[in-house]
Amino acid sequence: MHDTPFIPKNAVEEQLVLAQNGEIPGDLFMQEMLQSELFMPVYDNQKIAGFQNSKQANPLILQDENNQDILILFTSPERAKDFVKDYPGYHGGLLADLKWILEKMGNREYAISLNPNWSVGLDMESDMVDSLRQQ
Repeated sequence: MHDTPFIPKNAVEEQLVLAQNGEIPGDLFMQEMLQSELFMPVYDNQKIAGFQNSKQANPLILQDENNQDILILFTSPERAKDFVKDYPGYHGGLLADLKWILEKMGNREYAISLNPNWSVGLDMESDMVDSLRQQ
């Protein structure tokens, strides 16, 4: 777990804290999160900042002990910095609405981990991700 206290720095983080504290319903938060901009680390082996040789983004996807794919997302690029240090080549990323991210990931079955290693985050099983994708 991250040592730094979690102080919300944007609207989605404020909503996430409220949802985790039970101050807003989870389904309301999920609807708002679909429209929220999230940070998706993507692989980039180029040394020149801002230049990527691939036209396709390769997001950071890990596997759990059951070989379930887990898409790694963050509420801001700053939240990703420490985590991606363990994954060479994932020093950049995309800011995009969750709805767009779900559309671009297609019908692939995967879970989502939002803000891994932070005290304020969210893990969504693949069936929940599939349900969001269909909305």
